[in-house]
Amino acid sequence: MLTLAWRRSASISSRLQPVRLLTFRVLGEDNPQRNRPGRCRRPAPHPQRLQSPLLLRPQPAYSLSSFVFFSMASGGEGPSDATQTHTNRLAKERSPYLLQHAHNPVDWYPWGQDAFDKAKREDKPIFLSVGYSTCHWCHVMERESFEDDEIGKLLSDNFVCIKLDREERPDVDKVYMTFVQATSGGGGWPMSVWLTPDLRPFIGGTYFPPRDHARRPGFKTVLIRIIEQWRNNRSALESSGQQILEALKKGTAICADAGESPPLAPDVANRCFRQLAHSYEEEYGGFRDAPKFPTPVNLMFLMSYWSVNRSTSEGVEALQMALHTLRMMALGGIHDHVAQGFHRYSTDSSWHVPHFEKMLYDQAQLAVAYITAFQVSGEQLYADVAKNILLYVSRDLSDKSGGFYSAEDADSVPPSGGPEKREGAFCVWTASEVRELLPDVVEGATGAATQADIVMHHYGVKEQGNVAPEQDPHGELQGQNVLIVRYSIELTAAHFGVSVEKASELLASARAKMAEVRKSRPRPHLDTKMLASWNGLMLSAFARVGAVLGDEAFLERAVQVGKFLRENLWDAERKTILRSCYRGDQMEVQQISTPISGFLDDYSFIICGLLDLYEATLQSEWLQWAEELQLRQDALFWDDEGGGYFCSDPSDGTVLLQLKEDQDGAEPSANSVSASNLLRLSSYTGRQGWLHQSQRLLTAFSDRLTRVPIALPEMVRSLMAQHYTLKQVVICGQRDAPDTKSLLAAVGSLFLPFKVLMLSDGTEESFLHQRLPVLSSMTRLDGVATAYVCQDFTCSLPVTDPQELRRLLLDGTADLHKGNS
Repeated sequence: MLTLAWRRSASISSRLQPVRLLTFRVLGEDNPQRNRPGRCRRPAPHPQRLQSPLLLRPQPAYSLSSFVFFSMASGGEGPSDATQTHTNRLAKERSPYLLQHAHNPVDWYPWGQDAFDKAKREDKPIFLSVGYSTCHWCHVMERESFEDDEIGKLLSDNFVCIKLDREERPDVDKVYMTFVQATSGGGGWPMSVWLTPDLRPFIGGTYFPPRDHARRPGFKTVLIRIIEQWRNNRSALESSGQQILEALKKGTAICADAGESPPLAPDVANRCFRQLAHSYEEEYGGFRDAPKFPTPVNLMFLMSYWSVNRSTSEGVEALQMALHTLRMMALGGIHDHVAQGFHRYSTDSSWHVPHFEKMLYDQAQLAVAYITAFQVSGEQLYADVAKNILLYVSRDLSDKSGGFYSAEDADSVPPSGGPEKREGAFCVWTASEVRELLPDVVEGATGAATQADIVMHHYGVKEQGNVAPEQDPHGELQGQNVLIVRYSIELTAAHFGVSVEKASELLASARAKMAEVRKSRPRPHLDTKMLASWNGLMLSAFARVGAVLGDEAFLERAVQVGKFLRENLWDAERKTILRSCYRGDQMEVQQISTPISGFLDDYSFIICGLLDLYEATLQSEWLQWAEELQLRQDALFWDDEGGGYFCSDPSDGTVLLQLKEDQDGAEPSANSVSASNLLRLSSYTGRQGWLHQSQRLLTAFSDRLTRVPIALPEMVRSLMAQHYTLKQVVICGQRDAPDTKSLLAAVGSLFLPFKVLMLSDGTEESFLHQRLPVLSSMTRLDGVATAYVCQDFTCSLPVTDPQELRRLLLDGTADLHKGNS
């Protein structure tokens, strides 16, 4: 995600100290305290951050935020323009976040040349406000400050005001968040940054209350002081901005020195495992105490680590950590037991009380993690959770075009009504609601228990509510219950004297009835923006779950996503991925007047999804497009001098820092995914240059991988793939023939993190045969579908029996080198 300030050298801190002192003089602040948790959060990084005073730290409780990119949820659309006192130019935008501010009494501009020209023409500083539409404190700052006529006039008269949606422009967000973090030691959204007319930041902060409080300046006071300093001390402000920018350019550089090689994968993987084990919370799983994030990148690393260390105690421990975490999350309140899917994170260590947004990227990565856990353990629970995630996404986040929406919000109007939205109102239950809905006495149950009694026992529903006051700082969940599985189905059945089958039936019936009640409640607003990168992640999820389970409906949905991406987010004429598209008023797919070109994560996540889609369907058109996209990604983002990929197009002069993403957070780093994509594509296309490019990328991140691999667990997996080399599993047969499908099912039943799967159907002019002539030597035995397991296309003896293929894959390279001897 963000290139975090804590990885910068101490020299940056010393360079920035004069700037911090200047800031305190500008704002008249005392040395602020560290941030306390707020509702919009980001997971705390593991390594030590740069410790420094804060630039603009008003109410620190609200300034930390999550790694999430989502949109405002509300029970319905806002009032029409005709009912509004003010309407600004944001009304012409499509971003849900920008549209939320379209009726502020602020002369907002979207990020773009019009705003930049105005700032230069009028010689005014820029006020840049960055957020996303489901950020609670973004909404608070809007209500308190941006809807205030006096503050709106102060802003409009003295600044060129730009409102930016960080989902649409993550490149711009990263630059200025890096600035805020490096100069304040913290960061979050809403982000408030003041820039010179040439876009150089000189002061930055996060949320500000509207008026002075205690000894902290309010937003109005901050604005007045900045206006005064701009008039009277402008040169010092501009000089400070230049100093910071130069320091950040040096401090954020990531490059590979000539002659260097990637670090040794086993050493890095062992260190990553030890660092994760150190932060692992044994009782409920997960990492650190609270708040607790799903972190699927950590779980996928642990299962990959186990796959090459199965016989060691460390490998066994890694697998236990991953499976226990996934199990406890599935039982917890972070998992929506009524409507499926997972909420953003848990506010407590037991996965009970969540922050209630549902993000598309979480669903995608968790579906893959759960289906992987099923492959590893064979336990049906994990497969069921994976399927339920995809059912939720198919039902609630799907567009008829084939794309996926970004998010459902946390807040909605309570069922009882009222003017104020509340966190979790759509999802929580009072005991009386459950009793009223499920009053029937269960035949044969002890004590004449009702269906409600069984549900309340199993899911921890209490008369007074089951949310502790410390988990409800705003009092929104008083008397409410967040469903969490408190007992196994066997214990619940025994407690009420019914069979396990009967108890399961009763709970399933209750969940269905509760889901019907949910339909009558005011829904959270659905963010209908469709992002290329997140749709790429979801493509991987449907393809991988569908392939493992042999579920044709999921595979068809995966193909539909691939077609959606090609038809709506690929500009074939310009050979460019587009960042986003939008659902129109008539349910059609819309694009903004000047579409936003895709960023590195858009390319890398889609390429990964296409490779997964090929392995799931064995339709070579997806491989062909993946190759085309990788060539385009290389042309746009590759750093010829230092290796690795820039997050955005280096030719964009409005983006002042060229950053290389170096943390796997809520989403994996695009460089981490690209390292794996290059290895896989090298195997599929025979392009050795991509193998060397992957090695150079990993070399560029050597220092990070060696010191704090826990920051890059997905890249560590790519490093392991490069070290162990990818197995090529070649199936010779007809794609839809039963014998071919049996071999494919054998492959799908196993977790093989370092392999590529390909089909050779004997067609010489096919994509793969054209690129890999060696496939011509692999044929079916006696006309039966045949599998070859190879490394560097040195292959095992061919096999035709699915169980024999399973054994061969599990045994590793026992028969390697025999095939061509």
